Amino acid sequence: MIKETKAPKTLSKIKIKAQTAEIYLELEELHKTLRAECKHSILIVFQGMDASGKDGSVAKLYKGLYPMATSVHSFKAPNDFEASKDYLWRIHNLMPSKGNIEIFNRSHYEDILYPSVHNTFPKKTIEKRYDHINNFEEMLEDNNTHVVKFYLNISKEEQARRFEERATSLEKMWKYNSNDLAETKLWDEYMEVYQNIFDKSKIKWNIIPADNKWYRDYLIAKHLLKVLKQLKMKYPKLND
Repeated sequence: MIKETKAPKTLSKIKIKAQTAEIYLELEELHKTLRAECKHSILIVFQGMDASGKDGSVAKLYKGLYPMATSVHSFKAPNDFEASKDYLWRIHNLMPSKGNIEIFNRSHYEDILYPSVHNTFPKKTIEKRYDHINNFEEMLEDNNTHVVKFYLNISKEEQARRFEERATSLEKMWKYNSNDLAETKLWDEYMEVYQNIFDKSKIKWNIIPADNKWYRDYLIAKHLLKVLKQLKMKYPKLND
């Protein structure tokens, strides 16, 4: 089961934030190389409970990427037109071109999460979606679109603190949604479905402790740096 939500007490917040800033500089340069070489693309997926920090994670990571080749999409409930298509249609439509990075704030996994917790589809239909999504992501990988998945693991206590902040801070009231409180009551059900997603996903999830934002940002940046370095990219020459 998912456990760790906090940064180790032995870490220095100041030092980790400094290291993260250095990683962002490396990320931007590698992303420029990704853009120039134009052989690979990256799909970054963020999932997590309400108030786990998806918006903040996206905003911080974006600062470390080459903006001309970065796109972000936040998923809500499908509109009528989207709902008239297959559930992966709006996802496939947003896949990054070679050289680009696409960031999803929520994703195709919502089409497993919500129906599973709220029993809106038969279990047989939902079980097939695990295979659909695995096959879809495998197809992306086969076409050099590398899928990087982050689950932001927040504690119930920190989530409650952030909800309170949204209800009382003028700068954050726009984020407040009373429906979030109702979903929180289904915490155990969501955790069970997330665990199933982790177990059944062929592409490994990165579980990020999310109570401490500075540590969360560091782990995300560090992992993406590792992914980009593994591609061994080079700037193309004139005759390439």
